[in-house]
Amino acid sequence: MTTSASLPRSAIPIVIATVFIDVIGFGMVLPLLPSYAARLGGTPGNIGLLVASYSAIQFVLAPLWGRVSDRIGRRPVLLIGLAGSVASYLVFAFANSLPLLLLSRVLDGGSGATVNVAQAYLADETTPEQRTKAMGMVGAAFGLGFIVGPILGGITAAIGNTLPGIIAAIIPAINLIMAWRVLPESIPAAVAANAPAARTP
Repeated sequence: MTTSASLPRSAIPIVIATVFIDVIGFGMVLPLLPSYAARLGGTPGNIGLLVASYSAIQFVLAPLWGRVSDRIGRRPVLLIGLAGSVASYLVFAFANSLPLLLLSRVLDGGSGATVNVAQAYLADETTPEQRTKAMGMVGAAFGLGFIVGPILGGITAAIGNTLPGIIAAIIPAINLIMAWRVLPESIPAAVAANAPAARTP
């Protein structure tokens, strides 16, 4: 295991930012789902399905993403998660039917499942003494994201129906570019090569 001192200064903050950005997007979209679904003719049951789909797909995929990250590394899985967030919010922005809204939530839940991989990255790159602080920062990122997300969603929705999704997509797109450029892998190639193959839970 490497130590955080051996990493670029920007590496761990980018991982924390990945968690923060994921929660911001969730917080922007969730309060808007009922009104967006109702505008498309959705019933209360449809709205319940839209809300539940995010958590359901996250529950299914989180263990799988963890195993995949053990095999191929944390970095590519985090990049996949950010790219999935961009795609999900773009679908949300331009969804003109309930199935497309559902697709956006499934994509977001699937990419959001990589938050566990972000926590694993921090565990890889911190000593036991540093780990509590790092995980506390993850908790703080969650809390702050749930504050910023709904506020930003409400402001942008008042300007235009597509704007919340577009802004929610731009934020992880910027983080994706930064992570692609500067985020190193946190587990040695030999560990990744010898890890057991990923399999479904």
